[in-house]
Amino acid sequence: MRVTTLAAYVMSPLPFEIALALRYLRPKRTFVSIITLICVLGVTLGVAVLMIVIAVMTGFGEQLRERIVGFSAHVRVEAPERPLSGWKNLAAVVSTNPAVRAVAPYVNTQVLMETQPKEGNPRPFAPVVRGVDPSLEPRVSDVASNIVSGRFDLGPNKLLLGTSLAAALKVHVGDRLSVYSLPALKRMREAWEAGRREASLAQNFEVSGIFDAGLYDLNTSVILTGLEDAQDLHGIGEDVTGITVMLHNPDMPTTSRVERELWSGLDGGYSVSSWMTDNSQLLGALVVEKNMMFYLLFFIVIVAAFGIMSALITFVVQKTREIGMLKALGATPRQVALIFLTQSLAVGVVGVVCGYLLGWTGIRFRNEFLHFMNSTFGLDLFPAQLYQFQELPARIVTSDVVVICGGSLVICLLAGVLPALRAAWLQPVQALRNE
Repeated sequence: MRVTTLAAYVMSPLPFEIALALRYLRPKRTFVSIITLICVLGVTLGVAVLMIVIAVMTGFGEQLRERIVGFSAHVRVEAPERPLSGWKNLAAVVSTNPAVRAVAPYVNTQVLMETQPKEGNPRPFAPVVRGVDPSLEPRVSDVASNIVSGRFDLGPNKLLLGTSLAAALKVHVGDRLSVYSLPALKRMREAWEAGRREASLAQNFEVSGIFDAGLYDLNTSVILTGLEDAQDLHGIGEDVTGITVMLHNPDMPTTSRVERELWSGLDGGYSVSSWMTDNSQLLGALVVEKNMMFYLLFFIVIVAAFGIMSALITFVVQKTREIGMLKALGATPRQVALIFLTQSLAVGVVGVVCGYLLGWTGIRFRNEFLHFMNSTFGLDLFPAQLYQFQELPARIVTSDVVVICGGSLVICLLAGVLPALRAAWLQPVQALRNE
């Protein structure tokens, strides 16, 4: 390296170590420049993939929780293995908790149903029908605001079906279903066993509306009817199966606290469960999957860091003479090491910034890309039957972005430590021996 060139770096407004490091990172048609570009590309892809995957999994988990708490009970109070009698007094006691927003009764009953198509053969199925109070249900669930066909009508002998179940059964608003209750079938069996030829006639119910709960499982498994109809089908008179408790804030700490308070405040003989306990396996699996994907995908950045290390080691070997001249002119080991650490940090900063922009773009246009791939190649990359959503959810969390970008910068900086130490320990006599 010429003395005049070194003097130019000394006159630079930047410290000569940083100016020299940036000088050798400028694009040139050299082998080292190509390797540097590949390193930047590796960091970019690692950060972008991490951002997209973590944002999608975060959005998936949050939307899943929102759909669950929007349609299902935040907290349920039941009497195990028996109908809940005197539920109005129990509801009054539960309502005294300041965290409770609304309370409503429900009845779950197993029935046998059969479609009545105008053409073709009837289709039997055995769902669990949920009976609700039509005046109280809008206060404890979002089903009334998610009617996509028909209307929210739970009058006598009326039903509401989910979109997926209605599509599978080819049932529309206004169609009728034959419903056989289990108590009626039990009475018919007992009559036949006693030698009496009795038959239980089915009750005819009309489909008054079709709702979209936002989750495929709920749309295929839930049928709503009026509370009195469900009580008649279940044969429990004016009793109910349980009461639905909706909270002002259904987050995990509040729900857990209210669940404990209700369980300890009510007299014995009641069971209290929440949306977290009902879906604990699913929610726990989402957390584990997100953490595992986070750790596994960070290896992309680690592989890119090995590329940075390889490029800097190659650079040290190529610039051995120049390093020797720098140290002969008075450069300290710390200054020489700073040159290579600056190079690794610069590659990391450029890669992280490009990766952030690429990741943000991928998240912004994720559904457009998904629809393009499905329509172009005839694929189904995000089946609703498996993932519960019609489109790909995503949410960018600031803390996740800070961890991804900050962790990537640290890894890239650490990748330059070994080459920097190798250059700092190089003796001028050894570097210039063959010159």
